[in-house]
Amino acid sequence: MSFFRDLSLSAVVTGFVVVLVGFTSTGALVFQAAQSLGANQAQINSWMWALGLGMGLATILPSLYYKKPVVAAWSTPGAALIATSATGVAGLTMAQAIGAFVVCAVLIVLAGATRLFERLMNRIPVAIASAMLAGVLLRFGIEAFVGVKSAPVMVLTMFAAHLLGKRFWPRYGVVGVLAVGVACALMTDSLKWAAVSVEWATPVWVTPEFSLPAIIGLALPLFLVTMASQNMPGVAVMRASGYDTPVSPVITTTGVINLIFAPFGGYTLNLAAITAAISMGPEAHEDRDKRYTAAVMAGVFYCLIGLVGAIVGGLFAAFPKELIIALAGLALMGTIGNGLAAATRDEGDREAAIITFLVTASGLSLAGIGSAFWGLVAGVLAMVVLKWRKA
Repeated sequence: MSFFRDLSLSAVVTGFVVVLVGFTSTGALVFQAAQSLGANQAQINSWMWALGLGMGLATILPSLYYKKPVVAAWSTPGAALIATSATGVAGLTMAQAIGAFVVCAVLIVLAGATRLFERLMNRIPVAIASAMLAGVLLRFGIEAFVGVKSAPVMVLTMFAAHLLGKRFWPRYGVVGVLAVGVACALMTDSLKWAAVSVEWATPVWVTPEFSLPAIIGLALPLFLVTMASQNMPGVAVMRASGYDTPVSPVITTTGVINLIFAPFGGYTLNLAAITAAISMGPEAHEDRDKRYTAAVMAGVFYCLIGLVGAIVGGLFAAFPKELIIALAGLALMGTIGNGLAAATRDEGDREAAIITFLVTASGLSLAGIGSAFWGLVAGVLAMVVLKWRKA
């Protein structure tokens, strides 16, 4: 099989880093969302089972089919929206929330199958998409060095490993940074082994209940925030990284898989942006045509999370937060640089691209929609105004 011929150690490690960063950065928010709906421990485990397997399949299948990196994720703003909707929608029950998840999944399938979303994305200039990508990732690059305050030895040693890796073994740079970070954590006794527990996740079916308040108050906002704040940056990352993966079939696939796992707690699946950028960088594989293997390995690790639940989750939780943040920021440096270079290459698009970058990097959030969407809107408006020609 060509996949195993294309696979490399750096791709395996990058896949692990993708899952490590994605899971540890927002996993707590998913737990909070489930708890806000009154979920018991078995249902919370079921959510992780559904999301893990759902993300894994939605990552593996298109990556193998197109041989291009495609990484799925749960919707982070969606989880926040669920947590707030539990009190905002009167009398919202778990069954009604599950019904809203099903409706949202159907809407995602329709958005992909009708190709409306792809046609919109294909009209966005490369400079704007690249600037949005750089703006989304900037915070992670900055936070990589903020950890010097609380864990100076670990972060500075990881940074030194990053520089040496870039100089002497660029293909395995992320491997070296991860190894050095774990070694520092072991030496400083900062690994929280107590977080690791043996517990298998099992699916718990919840029969969907469809109510108009839940559909209006949760399903529609969940769909809008997922498409605007998650899928749109996800497509921008692919385009800015030079991959022309067909968008509509991928969106449709995530929607169908989402629909299958929704009754078990798989609330929303979408294209990843930040973690996807890790799998599309040179650290994943020196050959860009083989970087899809890093995405496939990320999907495998996501499936493992779904199957073994708290075991892998506890392992991830055992790592110090400074290690995770530094690892993500250092792994994304090349992608941030490439995004800025592509955004500012054309002098005619530079002003609009900078506006996109700044608005996106600001973290602005309006109407429950994140800064990536508003950065895109600001950049497109700026480009229209600056390039408007009088008759």
